[in-house]
Amino acid sequence: MRFARRIALALPACLLATLTLAAEPSQPPSSPEKTTQPMPASSPASPADTGASGSTASGVLLTIILRHDQSKPLTETKQELRRQGFFDNFPPPGTEVVSWYVVMGIGQIVTLRVPPDKLPDVNMAVEKGAWGSFHTEFYPTYDYREAAKSEYKSLK
Repeated sequence: MRFARRIALALPACLLATLTLAAEPSQPPSSPEKTTQPMPASSPASPADTGASGSTASGVLLTIILRHDQSKPLTETKQELRRQGFFDNFPPPGTEVVSWYVVMGIGQIVTLRVPPDKLPDVNMAVEKGAWGSFHTEFYPTYDYREAAKSEYKSLK
C-alpha cells in the first residue's frame, strides 16, 4: 500500500515536470546518427537519445505497468493472453520497446517509445489484450539520469 501511495503522490509531480520540461527548447543531439538509427530493443534509452522531456524525433517514452492478477495461476494467465491476442498485437507496429522487465511481486514494466499518433494503438492493444490478465497503469516517462548526475555533483 505504501508503494501505491508513493506512486499516487509522485505522479502529479512527474506530470508537472514533464509538461514544464516539454515547454523548454531541447538541446540538439550530439550526433545526427543517434536520432535516425533505431535503438536496440534490449538497451534502455540513453541521455543522448532523449531530451529531458523524454521526447525524441520519433516519439515520447511511455511506461506501462502490467500488474499480475494473483488470483489466477500463471498458466491460466498465459492462456488468456494468447486467447486475447496480446502477443500478436503488443507492442503495436510503429512503436519501439525500450525496456521490458519482470519485477517480482509487481508484474511487468514495459517502456515504449511511442509516436504521438500511435498512442491510441497502444491503448487499444493493452485494453483488448491485457485486461483480465493484468491491471494496467500508464505513465509518461523521461530519462532523468544526466540531470540526477548533475544535481548530485552540485551537492558535493
